[in-house]
Amino acid sequence: MQEKTQKIIIEDEKSLRAFEDAFGAPMPTVGPDGSVKGLPAPYPRMVSGAERSGYRVYELAKRAKATGIPIMNPILGRNSAEETYKEALEMYAVPEKLGLDIFHFVHAEATRHIDPLAGRELIDQSRGKGGITPMGERELTALGGGMRHPMRINATGDTPHLSIINALIAGFDGSDIGPVIHVHFGGRGVHDYKTKVLNGFKALQICADNNIFSQTDSHKHLNNLDGADGMALAMCLLAEGLAVLAELPRELSAIQMNVAGINILADLALMRAFKETLWSGSLIVVPETFQSPPGDLVAEAAHFARMAISAKLGGADFFRPKAAESVGIPTGGSMGKAIWGAQDVFNRTCKVTINDPYIDRRKDEILAEAMEVLTKVLHLDQSLAPSDIDEKFWKRFEVGELIDKIVAGGKSGLMDAPRAGGWDLKRHVQTHRDEDGIRRYLDGYSPLGLDPSKLTFAKSDVKPIITQVPTRKQKIVLATVGADAHAAGINWARQTLEQAGFDVVFLRGMNLPETVAEVAAETKADLIGVSNLLGLGQQLFPRVGQRLAELGLRERIGVVAGGRIAEKEEEHQFYEDKIKNEGPGFMGVDAFFGPGTEENEFLAAIENALNHGKEAVN
Repeated sequence: MQEKTQKIIIEDEKSLRAFEDAFGAPMPTVGPDGSVKGLPAPYPRMVSGAERSGYRVYELAKRAKATGIPIMNPILGRNSAEETYKEALEMYAVPEKLGLDIFHFVHAEATRHIDPLAGRELIDQSRGKGGITPMGERELTALGGGMRHPMRINATGDTPHLSIINALIAGFDGSDIGPVIHVHFGGRGVHDYKTKVLNGFKALQICADNNIFSQTDSHKHLNNLDGADGMALAMCLLAEGLAVLAELPRELSAIQMNVAGINILADLALMRAFKETLWSGSLIVVPETFQSPPGDLVAEAAHFARMAISAKLGGADFFRPKAAESVGIPTGGSMGKAIWGAQDVFNRTCKVTINDPYIDRRKDEILAEAMEVLTKVLHLDQSLAPSDIDEKFWKRFEVGELIDKIVAGGKSGLMDAPRAGGWDLKRHVQTHRDEDGIRRYLDGYSPLGLDPSKLTFAKSDVKPIITQVPTRKQKIVLATVGADAHAAGINWARQTLEQAGFDVVFLRGMNLPETVAEVAAETKADLIGVSNLLGLGQQLFPRVGQRLAELGLRERIGVVAGGRIAEKEEEHQFYEDKIKNEGPGFMGVDAFFGPGTEENEFLAAIENALNHGKEAVN
């Protein structure tokens, strides 16, 4: 019983002790005789009045398959167990009134992206922000969380296996275990690529040992980084290969994917491509996030609810209703309305099968790219077909062999996305979203080593972004600060500034504010741009200026910032009004850019900040 879990605990005991110390959450220990103490029994077992098990979640998936209506998988988590439970009860009131069971994704704090052995300072500076803490998970189930509605927890970043051990102790039925592949392209955490994949595999082993339902991987993460659908499918299939080798039952494995809502035929083609090849027993469909939805709760709810049509017609098992994406962590009330809206769409959408040649053509394009990626990453002599990939296929590989091939594929550029943040991976790809809503490669900028005839290329007349020699003297340092994995905004800022001729020093994700200031001093920068999408700017942004002041440079170096100003939905309007009436000075910055900032507006503010710095020097 739990042999793999115990082996992992013994191997990674230092990391468990660091996790315990960082989060105040007691973890299993290893005795002098090598025995493991404090490890709960595997599921099913009773926790706070409910029998927990990953199979409880799969029962919901089976219900979706029987009824043709996806089960809701809303995301909601606050900074304390009490607040999360209070908001969750308000959210639960809607599905319970409708007679529904849901699968609650409890949003977890961003600090779990970080290895507690290597990034303790980043963890401490973001303490208790961005969702529930590890100790809060345990307190939430003690309050009654998950008694009726199964719960899952984030287990992302460098050490997902540690978060899953904590979730097992807490009593969560399901986990997001990384995802194993995509998360590494998002620049999360501080580990190297191979360590991330290896720890993702350990997470899968723990799920298998303890009957935990696992979101094994996600098309969504690569989609958010402007990656292509076929590439994302290939990555999900590689993650499933690791799940097979970890001996995870297929009933306990799910894959997550995005639908964009722009082109319903393209959404259906994508879902059919995934369903045709997936080994996992469930498919979770999520509305696409990065389309600059309107910053209004009612309009935003409508924006996300319309994608429920694709989820139902495509045969999703679970659907993620969304609310308040651009204005902070949602309340239970707004999430309840999002559930009501999506369910109303499900109930009023006729379940039909659409047979359009466009769907088959697009599905075949996705499959062709995915098979080309897998063939090259796995170093196969013959091209794969979708029918080749099953449980028996993956069992041909040894664990270490498959991990090494995945890592080599990422580092060589076989697996790539334009906004990928992995510092030890080769970057080459550029894509463009055509008017039909499909993201395709630009000619000459497809993944290195793949046969272009197996890929699709942009139909629009789009010029590639050429890295150019700076034409301006001003130097700008860009970085995200705090334990924040969201890098799309800072990547957009970098690209915009480079194309405008600025010399950009890019520090990627997860930096201490003081480090950013010190790099700016060392490189003789004229301006600093920092970002945080978790609403931590008021705590973190001023520290950049404070360190510059200590170095005697605050009058010379300007500081601008971007991201989400408020952590929670109900705080958003207050801070929006405060910026409008008082300016962003209370955050210690000269300008602030929220979601939806236009390029011209951004560049004009940058010019203004640079000119102010020049005046200060004069």
